[in-house]
Amino acid sequence: MPTPRTPQIENLAKLACVSCAVVWGLFWIPLRALDNAGIQAGWATVVFAVVPLIVLAPLLVVRWRYLFASGWSLQITGIFMGICFTFYANAFFYTDVIRVLLLFYMTMVWGTLLARVWLKEPITVSRVVSILLGFSGMFVILSVEPGIPLPANPGDWMALISGLAWAFAAVLMKKEEKTNAWDLSVCYFFWASIIALVIMVLPFFGQASAPEWPTVFSVLPWFVPVVLLLLIPSTLALTWGAPLLSPGVTGVLFLTEISVATIAASILTDEPFGIREITGVVLISLAGTAEFIASMFRPQRK
Repeated sequence: MPTPRTPQIENLAKLACVSCAVVWGLFWIPLRALDNAGIQAGWATVVFAVVPLIVLAPLLVVRWRYLFASGWSLQITGIFMGICFTFYANAFFYTDVIRVLLLFYMTMVWGTLLARVWLKEPITVSRVVSILLGFSGMFVILSVEPGIPLPANPGDWMALISGLAWAFAAVLMKKEEKTNAWDLSVCYFFWASIIALVIMVLPFFGQASAPEWPTVFSVLPWFVPVVLLLLIPSTLALTWGAPLLSPGVTGVLFLTEISVATIAASILTDEPFGIREITGVVLISLAGTAEFIASMFRPQRK
């Protein structure tokens, strides 16, 4: 049975996506810990995909009939989500952080345009305001001049493709919003694992040596709890909430990642957190708030 479409449910879906963005804003902490443990570059991305898949493996046994019955639409959505995650995570190893974020978060624009063309959703004033506020906050926090850089290296292209992949995934989730969140999460981790491994065996990307098994086992005592308490719940929140929202909205809400990462870095490292960072966080928060407020005045859909 599809989830009823009420303003309350829609706002709950937005909160679910924000919670996922919060977790991804802390992504760099376990990533740095994996690097310190000897699991470097793209192999850390492999660990982030494979370990959750192993944890969720029993679902493959229990729900394999449902997974096959869902057809290629479920698999294609999982593939786009897998491309989004692996390309985004690996892009940081091949280009500057600022360029990754600027190119990836073009997904706000791609998602809005795809929803207009594919789903016939209107481009509302509140959506335009949210996107402008979101980009403004991002430019302020990252301390760059307004504008999107043209892709100039493999990392740039991975970031751009990642944002496009998420826009397509969000549109597909919206189109097939009856899809079970557990099924989609399993497909996502399955395809993310395959894509992450393929990237690492390609001659161009496979620059880091594969970690030894003892190294991998040594991180599991703390990484498995991260998977159980943060990664899987946030993924379920995303795969439940995103299908209920416009693809452009999810892109705007994901900007929370930048705010959380900025605040966390200022607490855990020597990164500054002054007027510029506060202003950027406020602008990004206003971008998300604009979508919450707009939904309160939007006619209820059955």
